[in-house]
Amino acid sequence: MYGPNNGVVLYHYSFSPVARRVLWYLSLRGIDYAECKQPPVLPRPDVATLGIKYRRIPLMAIGRDIYCDSRIILRKLEALFPDSALSASTGEQKAVEKLFEIWTMEAGLFPRASQLIPTSMPLLNDPHFTKDREDYSGRSWSKEQIEANRPEALASIRSAFKVLETTLLADGRDWVLKTDHPTLADIEAIWTFDWLNGLKGALPRELISDKKYPKVFAWIARFNDALKASKAKAPKPATLKGDVAAERIFNASFVEKDLAVDPADPLGLKRGTEVEVFPVDSGTHHRDQGRLIGLTEDEVVLGIQAQGKELHLHYPRTGFRVRAVAATGGTPSKL
Repeated sequence: MYGPNNGVVLYHYSFSPVARRVLWYLSLRGIDYAECKQPPVLPRPDVATLGIKYRRIPLMAIGRDIYCDSRIILRKLEALFPDSALSASTGEQKAVEKLFEIWTMEAGLFPRASQLIPTSMPLLNDPHFTKDREDYSGRSWSKEQIEANRPEALASIRSAFKVLETTLLADGRDWVLKTDHPTLADIEAIWTFDWLNGLKGALPRELISDKKYPKVFAWIARFNDALKASKAKAPKPATLKGDVAAERIFNASFVEKDLAVDPADPLGLKRGTEVEVFPVDSGTHHRDQGRLIGLTEDEVVLGIQAQGKELHLHYPRTGFRVRAVAATGGTPSKL
């Protein structure tokens, strides 16, 4: 449809819990793709080659369209590969799916989970890693601060386990939407819990275990079994070096051509306005600047120049700020 590996190039690193959402989705769908592995900390020269300042992982390119943030990546995969998509079918199911996305990503469940990273992890003895994560999160990553945050974070996560145990999973269903296979709603709901369960020392088993929350832990085990079976059937991704991935992207075409700026958008921005876009929750110091070419209720699209080529960067609206910048000097204008 889009050339080699469907034109999909996924930039990620292997232990990113957010990137796993996308990797799971690709495996469950059996979508062929290429990957460009990245270091877990900055700098990331492969991403810089594309002219992108956005620092979070994962990133996904399809042709010369590049999608920033796993939420928009999953939405676009559903839209661009509609056959046997994993999204919900009814309005009620779509609401559950969306609420899980909001709960884990926007309402703070994963940030709380990240405060349960064990201080015994070797990476926390690496000053390069902790400094990088402090730049990313805007908070201290000292062992003392992690330990201080742990009780409150643990209370929040235990409450989240109870929510699933006593609501949707309480009737013994296999999957959160009562389907016969995992759906996007399961991915949206499970990734934080699965990550914590696999992170040795994160969960005190006297408080959170398969004995305390048997339905949640059974659901996690079922999901991993289904994922293992899907991976065995799915195409093995091609691994590309950064220069090869960049060449593939620069030589491709755009897959989304009907982009427009909503004239009724509250920001009042016009197509072609020079703007900057950046996340407001983490990685806020890393900001992309370009020409506004798309703006809807759900998405903002920038046109940027790199290596003499135009690329289109797509972001979700929620959790991102869009600001006009002055024509000279690149400073934000007052909105």
